[in-house]
Amino acid sequence: MRRSAPFLILAALALGLPLLASAHDGDIDKVNGSVHVEAGQQAGDASTVNGAVRVDAGAVVHKASTVNGAVELGDKAQASSLGTVNGAITLGDGSKVSGEVSAVNGSIRLGAGAEVRGKLGNVNGSITLDDAHVGGGIETVGGDITIGANSRVEGGILVDKPGGWFHFSSRAPLVVIGPHAVVQGTLEFKREVVLKVSDSAQIGPVKGATVVKFSGAQP
Repeated sequence: MRRSAPFLILAALALGLPLLASAHDGDIDKVNGSVHVEAGQQAGDASTVNGAVRVDAGAVVHKASTVNGAVELGDKAQASSLGTVNGAITLGDGSKVSGEVSAVNGSIRLGAGAEVRGKLGNVNGSITLDDAHVGGGIETVGGDITIGANSRVEGGILVDKPGGWFHFSSRAPLVVIGPHAVVQGTLEFKREVVLKVSDSAQIGPVKGATVVKFSGAQP
């Protein structure tokens, strides 16, 4: 699962530039404006520059991506991938992404029952799972990670060392593995982190950090 932060940047940029994407039936491309796919509708690539992409409940799109804007996938909506540069990504309850979710300078939040089958990663910004599933591992450089209660991650976790164009806080990222959560694969930390793991959670091998156990709903 190991990929460097530059890969995340390039992946998100590629997702956010509609002119470079292959065409699909029902593509929606904009510049300087938001994209809205209404509830229950289907579309190809939903993409913009300088605007948000909102996919309402039960809708289905191929890719949802933007530069300078947020991406929101509604409850039980579906996509093959999500990406943004300078914006947050939110997955509603029961939503599904069959591929990767990538953000640069933005948080990522997965609602209850949400599923990302590929990799999930960002450079800056928090990553939060609420009873959710990630199949391809989680990667960040400067963000806190919360694997909430009953969540499941395959492919491990990587917190990479800072570098490149970005300025990172000297504060150590906080990584929390909540009650009854499962993280399969290696938890690797290439910079200092605070790692807190519920005494009811299950995790793989840990490299580069010391586990601090906690009991109860949260540390």
